Amino acid sequence: MAPPRNVVKIAVQMRDAIPQLIQLDQAKPLAAVLKEVCDAWSLAHSERYALQFADGHRRYITENDLEAEWLLGRLQSGSREVRREALQHLVLLAPDMTFAQEVISRDGLQRLGTIIEDGDDLGEVLALTLRTFLELMEHGVVSWETLSIPFVRKVVSYVNMNLMDASVQPLALRLLESVTLSSPALGQLVKSEVPLSRLLVHLQVMNQQLQTKAMALLTALLQGASPAERKDMLDQLWQRNLRQFIYKNIIHSAAPLGDEMAHHLYVLQSLTLGLLEPRMRMPLDPYSQEQREQLQALRQAAFEPEGESLGTGLSADRRRSLCAREFRKLGFSNSNPGQDLERVPPGLLALDNMLYFSRHAPSAYSRFVLENSSREDKHECPFARSSIQLTVLLCELLRVGEPCSETAQDFSPMFFGQDQSFHELFCVSIQLLNKTWKEMRATQEDFDKVMQVVREQLARTLALKPSSLELFRTKVNALTYGEVLRLRQTERLHQEGTLAPPILELREKLKPELMGLIRQQRLLRLCEGTLFRKISSRRRQDKLWFCCLSPNHKVLQYGDVEEGASPPPPESLPEQLPVADIRALLTGKDCPHVREKGSGKQNKDLYELAFSVSYDREEEEAYLNFIAPSKREFHLWTDGLSALLGSPMGSEQTRLDLEQLLTMETKLRLLELENVPIPEKPPPIPPPPTNFNFCYDCSIAEP
Repeated sequence: MAPPRNVVKIAVQMRDAIPQLIQLDQAKPLAAVLKEVCDAWSLAHSERYALQFADGHRRYITENDLEAEWLLGRLQSGSREVRREALQHLVLLAPDMTFAQEVISRDGLQRLGTIIEDGDDLGEVLALTLRTFLELMEHGVVSWETLSIPFVRKVVSYVNMNLMDASVQPLALRLLESVTLSSPALGQLVKSEVPLSRLLVHLQVMNQQLQTKAMALLTALLQGASPAERKDMLDQLWQRNLRQFIYKNIIHSAAPLGDEMAHHLYVLQSLTLGLLEPRMRMPLDPYSQEQREQLQALRQAAFEPEGESLGTGLSADRRRSLCAREFRKLGFSNSNPGQDLERVPPGLLALDNMLYFSRHAPSAYSRFVLENSSREDKHECPFARSSIQLTVLLCELLRVGEPCSETAQDFSPMFFGQDQSFHELFCVSIQLLNKTWKEMRATQEDFDKVMQVVREQLARTLALKPSSLELFRTKVNALTYGEVLRLRQTERLHQEGTLAPPILELREKLKPELMGLIRQQRLLRLCEGTLFRKISSRRRQDKLWFCCLSPNHKVLQYGDVEEGASPPPPESLPEQLPVADIRALLTGKDCPHVREKGSGKQNKDLYELAFSVSYDREEEEAYLNFIAPSKREFHLWTDGLSALLGSPMGSEQTRLDLEQLLTMETKLRLLELENVPIPEKPPPIPPPPTNFNFCYDCSIAEP
C-alpha cells in the first residue's frame, strides 16, 4: 500500500549525532515533528531546536530559532577563534530571512557594529563582520539611514587606510555605496570624507574585486551629486586620466569584465553624457552676442578663405543679403539660422557639434558644404538641417538625458577610448550621412528616408560595441545602403520563417519541379519567336529578321522580314538550323559579331544583348548571331537555347522567376500551418516495438 501523499521521507542530521531517516507527515504540527526528532536523540527542550535545509541557501523551516542567540553570545567571547567561528556561521546563515529577523531582533546589528567600530582586528574577523552586516542589511528590515555618523566614519577610515587587508576594503566600499545610494545625508558625509584621489588609488590596484567596488562607490557619489558638482567631479577625474586608465587597464585587461563592472561603466558613461543635457534643452538666444558670433564663425569657415572678410566695400544691406544666402547654402531652412536652432532637443548641442566639426575637421567640413551648396541637380545634402537631425538621433541612440537603468550593462568601449567622444562620434556620423545620401541619390523629399537608414547604420554598428572610434568608422562605412537593404531582407525572411531548416529543405525539394516549369516557359517563348535587328560591319541597319523554334523543338527557323510587318508563320521562313547541329552558345564579348566591332564606347551596350550559336555547316563552323531587343529577351533566349543544349539556365531572370515561384509555392503549402511554430529539427522517431503480435494477419480466414 502506497503511503499518503502528505508523508515524505527525509534525512535529519545533527552535529556529533547519527543521522535519522524519518517519515515526515506534513499535516502534523512542526512542534510535534521536532519533539519526535529530539526524543530519538534523547534531547530535552525541543522548542529550542529548528529544522534547517542542509543544501542551497540553508534556510530555516521554523520561525523560532534560538541558535541566533547562541551565535550572538559567542561574539562577546574574549577568544578571537571563538568569534571567528561564530562569524563564519553567521555569514552562512545571514541570507536566510527568518534567521536574519531573529538576529536583528536580538540587537545583532548593534553587536556587529560594535566590532566594526572598535576595529581591534583588521583581518579576517573584520572582513567576516562586514560581510555579515551587509547580508543582514540587504534584507531591508532596517534602513541604512539609521546608521550612526561615527560608524560611517569608521568604515570610511578602512577605505582610506594604506595598509589594509585585501578582503576588508572591498566590503567597506560596498557598505559605503549602499549608504550613499540610500541616505542623502550620510552620502554627503561619505563624499566629504572619501577623496576622489583615494578612489583612483583603489581603481589602479590590480585587484578586480577592489576595482569593481571602488567604481561602484564612485558612480554612487556621482549619482548623488548635483549637476554642477557632478561636472566638477568628472572634470577632476578626466584630468587625472581616469578615462585612459579605464580603457587600458579595465576594459582591455586580461581578466574578463564582470557584469557588475560593466553596469558601473554604463552608469559612468550615462552620467558623463548627461552633462550634455543642459545644452540639448537650451534653445538659441537671438540676443546672445556669443551665439551670433558662433554662427558667423560657422559660415566664415565654409565660405570665407582665411584672411578675407565678406563684403569689403559693400553696403550693410548687401552684406546682410550675402550672409542670408550663404546660410541657406549652409543648409539652414531659414535665412535667419537662429530659428532652426530654437527647436529643443537638440538646441545648442547641434551648434556645438557643427562648430566642433568645422574646427577639428576643417577640410571635411569645407568639402561637405561646398560640394552640396554648388550642386544644381536637387541632390544637395543640407549640412545644417542634417546636423540638427543627426544630433537628435545621436541623443536618442545614446539616451542622453534619460535616467540610468538599474540593471543595464550596454556601455560603449569607444566612449572611454576618446576625448570628446560625443562630438567625435558626430564628426564620423555626419560624413556617413553624406555618403549614404549619395548612395541613395536622395533629394530633399527623401530626407526622412535617409535619416532612417543612417539611424539603422549607427544602431547596428553601436550594437557591435567597437573598441575604438577608428574601428567604429571602419565598420559603419562598410555598412552601405545596399548592405542595409540586404540585412533587412534577411531579417524579414527569418521573421517569416523562410530560412528555417525545414522550409529550406522543402524549397530544395520543390526546385526541380519549378525549374521544369521555367524551362517549359522558355521553350514556349522560343516557339513564339522574336524580331531581331541586323547589325552590319559598318553601322546599325533598319532591316529585321525573325527567328523561332519549331513546335517539336528540333529546328530553329528564321528569315528576313520587312519593317513594320507582322511576324511571319514559321512554315514561311526560308532558313532552318537543326538543334542537333548546334555546338555551343556564346554570349557577350565571345560573340564573333561583337568581337569584330572592337571595344568602342558605343558598342558596350551591345555586349550585354549579344549572343550567338555555333553550328556545323559542311564540316565548317558557322555562327548565327543575335542582338536581343531587350535584356529580358536576352535572358529568355539564352535560357531557352541552354535548355535545348542540356545546359543549366543561369540567367538573372531565371533566378528571379525561381525565387518568386518558390515563395508562392511554399506559402501555399504552409497555409494550414499559419501561426504554428515549425521546429528546427524533426521529432525523433520512436524505437520499434518489442514484437509485432498486434499486426493483423490477413491470410488467416475468420471462422
